[in-house]
Amino acid sequence: MLESVVLDKWFPVEPQVLFKAWLDSRAHGAFTGSAASVEPKVGGAFTAWDGYIQGKTLALDPPRRILQTWRTSEFPDGAPDSRLEILLEAASGGTRLILRHTGIPEGQGISYAQGWLDHYFQPMQDYFCAPR
Repeated sequence: MLESVVLDKWFPVEPQVLFKAWLDSRAHGAFTGSAASVEPKVGGAFTAWDGYIQGKTLALDPPRRILQTWRTSEFPDGAPDSRLEILLEAASGGTRLILRHTGIPEGQGISYAQGWLDHYFQPMQDYFCAPR
């Protein structure tokens, strides 16, 4: 049985800022605090957290939607990739980011939900709220 996670968070920047940062190796690494490599195109591969996360971009609808395959080194052998959908909506002088992570191997959903909060949303909040 596969699991899913849906999270949302408001950030004080425009959707295009988040969209561009998610698909930029240097910015992605800067807002998470760990190395990332992103080919910013449909079919492009990405890695994050020093290779712990990897996948490919399946669809882009700038600056509203990013759809990617997603897996970590903790996925069981033979498990299919999960799907990560990032939706960006202009809201209250910033952006509401909705993260839909589906197809997670059984028993891993809670861990990945906490990982998104601790290793993405909190560092992103700090990064995008910092004075520039």
